[in-house]
Amino acid sequence: MFMPRLAVFHADNLAVLRALPDACVDLIYIDPPFNTGRVQRRTHVATVRDDHGDRIGFKGQLYRTIRGETSGYDDRFDDFLGFLQPRMEEAFRILSPDGSLFFHLDYREIHYCKVMLDGIFGRSSFINEIIWAYDYGARSKTRWPAKHDNILWYAKNPESFTFNFDAMDRIPYMAPGLVGPRKAALGKTPTDVWWHTIVCPNSREKTGYATQKPRGIIDRIVKVHSRPGDVLCDFFAGSGTLGESAAELGRSALLVDSNIEAIRVMKRRFSGLDVVWRRGSARAVSSLAMLREAAGKDREAFLAAESGREDAVACAPEEGSRRAASGRGGCRSAERGARA
Repeated sequence: MFMPRLAVFHADNLAVLRALPDACVDLIYIDPPFNTGRVQRRTHVATVRDDHGDRIGFKGQLYRTIRGETSGYDDRFDDFLGFLQPRMEEAFRILSPDGSLFFHLDYREIHYCKVMLDGIFGRSSFINEIIWAYDYGARSKTRWPAKHDNILWYAKNPESFTFNFDAMDRIPYMAPGLVGPRKAALGKTPTDVWWHTIVCPNSREKTGYATQKPRGIIDRIVKVHSRPGDVLCDFFAGSGTLGESAAELGRSALLVDSNIEAIRVMKRRFSGLDVVWRRGSARAVSSLAMLREAAGKDREAFLAAESGREDAVACAPEEGSRRAASGRGGCRSAERGARA
């Protein structure tokens, strides 16, 4: 039976959002246009070794540049907040009671957008501003180079939201000698400043889409702020990073983009995955139902695995005493299985 984990809509995202029922998604991550005032373009570039090449690479060797297709979109808005506001109001409506919104922008518009989101979600629902810091690319000689993005985290209910602390990845200590070998080996949990490189031009992860975000950033959000079997949403889907992360981490995702270049990139990226492709918003509800059915299977498998782990932990002390008394191993969950 075909059970897709991803549904991708080539459509106006406002139309899709308005077609969805209340409280139907568990996590929203969006990376909307940054309103940079220019057309965003990326040209796919490859290099090959050539003694007469135009680039200097590893160990001073020369490489020849091969330019591929160019993709992009217009990142200019006369009324940026007027464009975002109705979409964010719909985002609040479709978010589940314990769901979260992650809103990714940069320094140009983030302060205006926070005021807008405070008005929609309530100021008490603002939990964190995450700074994604990177150290790649050109450096200005007339001002401090801008090398960070801003990600605002809002919880629909600030008293109850998903935060899986144990699913958090750990990062190295900057001074491991000060904390001892055990803590140094374990690493530390991240703060609200996330150091992570951009998607490098020659990385295997690179899709060629102009504003692709790295899996490392998106995976952290997905692991900590959703559970296996949850339905995620990105209605500025771009290269589809949230969808790829969701599919690999046992979640389902509904993705929307109006840019045909984004749809082409996602079709290449999701090759081999179970995906439904939609044009327009007419089948939003039925597609969501398909995702929820797949999500239910994922959640059942996750809960069964969790139950097995809890049984294993519960029987661990008992197991040691039983071995000492009788020389036999095993635990209660194994005994239940044998009796059955």
